[in-house]
Amino acid sequence: MDPVLLRSFTAVARALSFTRAAAALDLRQSTVSQHVRRLEETVGRTLLDRDTHRVALTADGEAMLEYAGTILDATDRALAHFRGADVRQRLRLGVSEDLVLTRVPTILADFRSRHPAVDLELTVGLSETLEAALDHGDLDLVFAKRSPGRTGGTRVWPDRFVWCGAPGTRLAPDAPVPLVGYPPPSLSRAAAIAALEAAGRAWRVACTSGSLSGLRAAALAGLGVVAHAETLLPAGLVPIPGLPPLGGFDFTLQTGRRTLSAPGDALARAILDSAATLRT
Repeated sequence: MDPVLLRSFTAVARALSFTRAAAALDLRQSTVSQHVRRLEETVGRTLLDRDTHRVALTADGEAMLEYAGTILDATDRALAHFRGADVRQRLRLGVSEDLVLTRVPTILADFRSRHPAVDLELTVGLSETLEAALDHGDLDLVFAKRSPGRTGGTRVWPDRFVWCGAPGTRLAPDAPVPLVGYPPPSLSRAAAIAALEAAGRAWRVACTSGSLSGLRAAALAGLGVVAHAETLLPAGLVPIPGLPPLGGFDFTLQTGRRTLSAPGDALARAILDSAATLRT
C-alpha cells in the first residue's frame, strides 16, 4: 500500500475533517480526497462515511487505521535505517504532570527501542506552561490538557474535573473548602476556584505542590480536596460528593510551528493508538 495514501487517510481519520487534514499535511484538500479515494479503490472497501457536514470512520476504516499505523511505522524505520543510523534527530516532548503515572513511560520506552537514533527530550509540567513553551518553539509535541479557548491539536480523549480526596473525607458545609492543588497557572486549580466562587462557597489553599505525588500525599493525609481529571484519579483517592460541579476539558496532542519529523509523527500515533489503555 502506498504510504502517501495511508498518510492522507490517517490524517483525515484522526481529524475527522478533510480540511484540517489537508492543512496538517500542507496539501490541497482535493489532493487529500483523491488519496483517500485511491486507497478505497485499492482495498475495494469504503473507509470513510462523508457528507457535507461530517466525516466518520466505517468499520473497515477503523481496521485500516490500525493497519496504516503499523505499515507507516515500519516504513519510517526502514527509511531511517537505510538513510544512515548515524544521523541523529531530536524530539522535544512535553507531558502534563497528571499523565506521567499512566502508561506514558511504557510508550516512550517502546519508542526509544524503535527509534534509537532519536534523542528524546521530555519536559513534565503544567499544561499552560507546556503550551507556552510550544508556542515559543521550545517543544515539538505536547500531550496535555487543552486550555479553554485554545484551538488546534488532536483530541486524545474528552475528560472532566472531579473533586477527590482521602476515603472518608468530610467537609463542613459552613467552613472554607481546603484546596490542594498545583501552583498557578493550573487549569485544575482555576476550575476549582471558579466553581467554588460561582457557588458562593468559601475556600482556602491548604497545600500547593508542583508534583502529582505531592498533591496525592497531601490529600491522603487529609489536608484537603483536589480537583483532578476523572479518568486519571491518583491511587488511593476517591471522588468527594457535595461540592460544586467542575467543567470538562480535552486531553490533546498539540504540535509546534514546524512539521513533525517521521519519528515525531510515529510517537503521536503511538499515543493516539494507546489512548484507551492510558485511562483508568
